[in-house]
Amino acid sequence: MNNMRRSIHLVCVLAFVAAACSAPDRHEYTLQGQVLSIAADHKEANIKHEDIAGFMPAMTMPYKVRDPQQYANLAPGDLITATLVVVSNEAYLKDVKKVGSAPLAQPEGAAPSASSGFELLKPGQAVPNTVFIDQDNKVRDFASFQDSVVLITFIYTKCPMPDFCPLMDRNFKTIQARLAKDPALKNVHLVSVSFDPASDTPQVLKMHAGALGADPKRWTFLTGQRDDIDQFAMRFGVSISRDMTDLTNITHNLRTAIIDRQGLFVKSYTGNEWKPDEIMADLKNIAG
Repeated sequence: MNNMRRSIHLVCVLAFVAAACSAPDRHEYTLQGQVLSIAADHKEANIKHEDIAGFMPAMTMPYKVRDPQQYANLAPGDLITATLVVVSNEAYLKDVKKVGSAPLAQPEGAAPSASSGFELLKPGQAVPNTVFIDQDNKVRDFASFQDSVVLITFIYTKCPMPDFCPLMDRNFKTIQARLAKDPALKNVHLVSVSFDPASDTPQVLKMHAGALGADPKRWTFLTGQRDDIDQFAMRFGVSISRDMTDLTNITHNLRTAIIDRQGLFVKSYTGNEWKPDEIMADLKNIAG
């Protein structure tokens, strides 16, 4: 009898473990919004949506689909409902349905994109010596990073999408760990610039850095004046738009870049498709 009880208990434990290992951290939410634009391959659309209850406020964001047919029959201006699926490292829409259409219009008081009217940096050009404030509330201009090869990205800590700013954080954390193991890359410094200075105060950034396990000798977080940040970011190809009636509504893309020891722009990486291996290889070439 005791052996039977132990066998039953073991089966239950193994079943529980198997279920825990196979069940991803997955959440589903209802999304209602308007399509602003659709990528040519129908894999992504920019959508202005209402509050997503229990997850995020009204916002304009690009949303991917796993099946391009979900967007195949849609056009800018279409009103949709969909299910937003959020897993640990990814978010995508499914069950996308058109429920109407409406004229496209700029939100009242919308701020223009930060990327309009400024020239992108070209390889070999000097990076602007913009003045920032770091996570320790110290004024710091960008020239203070000279003598280091800098890997820079642009984020904000309230970004809810796991494959946007949080992915940049995770990738930088991975790169930080790999840099620590390579003496040849001891002069590489990581920099994360927040384009949400209203929320990302130095104190908030310091807490965010602590949660990521960021080594302050290796990884710096910066904030500053909004216009200064926008003008600095757009030189790397970052596009930032804010609804001035709701400053938490930020539409942005992603850019990551390498800057050499002389403060000269080397190259940038678009979006979230790059991998730490790719950047590590480039850093070894540049630092070497």
